[in-house]
Amino acid sequence: MIINERNNRHERLLHVANEMMTAARTAPKGKGIDIIEINLITGEDIHTLSNAMLDYSEKTGMKFVTRDAENILHAEAIILIGTKTKTQSLNCGYCGFATCAEKMEHPAIPCSLNSVDVGIAIGSAVSVAADHRVDSRVMFSAGRVAQEIGWLSGCSNIYAIPISCSSKNPFFDRQTT
Repeated sequence: MIINERNNRHERLLHVANEMMTAARTAPKGKGIDIIEINLITGEDIHTLSNAMLDYSEKTGMKFVTRDAENILHAEAIILIGTKTKTQSLNCGYCGFATCAEKMEHPAIPCSLNSVDVGIAIGSAVSVAADHRVDSRVMFSAGRVAQEIGWLSGCSNIYAIPISCSSKNPFFDRQTT
């Protein structure tokens, strides 16, 4: 039997994407409380996100979002990782408020542990991509728009990780339009 790698590339990429989601899920969490949410998007949903990013760029004037919207169209899959907003009842003050109760009066400001948790999950996920030599890039822009359109309901601090396995990493050396 002869199998050309081009014939099962997408299937192999989705296998890596699933391993990336597992790595994000099993990454250490502050106080051991798991409030991370993870989704995988492919196909038409990538186009939906790209179009929403173009609208967001026009609305906000953030021109780099236009570049990223075009760039994610080179991805075969995108992993979204976000965190639900939940204080950890430590009164640690890392968020800038003396107590968690005081912080909860400002729900738009995330608990610092939530932000660290999502960062560790992202690092774990992209390390799996690197281990498998799958091209990736962490994009706050695509994650922010995913949050704007209501993906990963109830989450903030959403980041996107587009992935690809092509002959050249499409997520670097990008042209700015």
